[in-house]
Amino acid sequence: MQGYPVAAPVAPSHSGVAGTYVGDSLPGPRLNVSRETGAIPPPPRTRMMVVANQKGGVGKTTTTVNIAAALAMNGARVLVIDLDPQGNASTALGIDHHADVPSVYDVLVDGKPLADVVQPVKDVEGLFCAPATIDLAGAEIELVSLVARESRLKRALDSYEQPLDYVLIDCPPSLGLLTVNALVAGAEVMIPIQCEYYALEGLSQLLRNVELVRGHLNPALHISTILLTMYDARTRLAAQVAEEVRTHFADQVLRTSIPRSVRISEAPSYGQTVMTYDPGSSGALSYLEAAREIALRGAGANAHPANPYATQAGPGEGGHPQQSAAPSASPQHFGMVEENR
Repeated sequence: MQGYPVAAPVAPSHSGVAGTYVGDSLPGPRLNVSRETGAIPPPPRTRMMVVANQKGGVGKTTTTVNIAAALAMNGARVLVIDLDPQGNASTALGIDHHADVPSVYDVLVDGKPLADVVQPVKDVEGLFCAPATIDLAGAEIELVSLVARESRLKRALDSYEQPLDYVLIDCPPSLGLLTVNALVAGAEVMIPIQCEYYALEGLSQLLRNVELVRGHLNPALHISTILLTMYDARTRLAAQVAEEVRTHFADQVLRTSIPRSVRISEAPSYGQTVMTYDPGSSGALSYLEAAREIALRGAGANAHPANPYATQAGPGEGGHPQQSAAPSASPQHFGMVEENR
């Protein structure tokens, strides 16, 4: 894939000196968070990333749309596929998703071409979205009787001909057929983990499902990224959870964690990501740095080999990404004790 022009890093919208935010909700000028700067390199192939965690409220949708926006604002072409019937990713990107809008439901159940439902995001050039409607809530039942029910999204993506650098799939908070379709279609799994004890409890089941899909349906699937979200530096529990996760998933956890931020919470009500709503906020700068980490980690890696719209491998490049065994973990492995709840 030809490299797309890389835009300059997002400039903070408020003047100030390098330092640390006291809080997004405080009045007056903000202090700009000091961040590393540098171009975000394009991947050698289209990277297919599944954002999954069956626990709700951990920041899956927020992470999907803001990472996608940050990558697109730095020159990448990014497609967000909203697989959650709630349609929150579509809302955050300002995409209309009422019942009559062509959506991912039509792609999965009726076999509609993906190109017929993809819409450009108005605020961010190079960012596209395949919206979800409430019809998707019944797709789990309707898919049961269909042929190749687990791979319908993969087939739709394989026939999508527009050039892309990244595909981010926002999964519902469950491990049903919609999430299985995403895991079959993708090559990488990104897991947002809220920095609280309960966020760890369902992690072992998700890891087992990833292993099952990899063993039977998608050998290329692997966990590439774990992102700590809603980090509150004022609590010892957040620090302990972060330390335990980094200990058990050292190669997957990003250095950047996403803080609790009023601006991140406000942005969707305006049909925007925090990247356009308040580019100088701590949340926006954290997601920008997380996107840079993700891009740098994959700059020399091969992504999903089955995508016809991916860049052709150069001489000597292999087709499959390096296989990495998904770490095995359960809440008990994290050493969390009752008093820390």
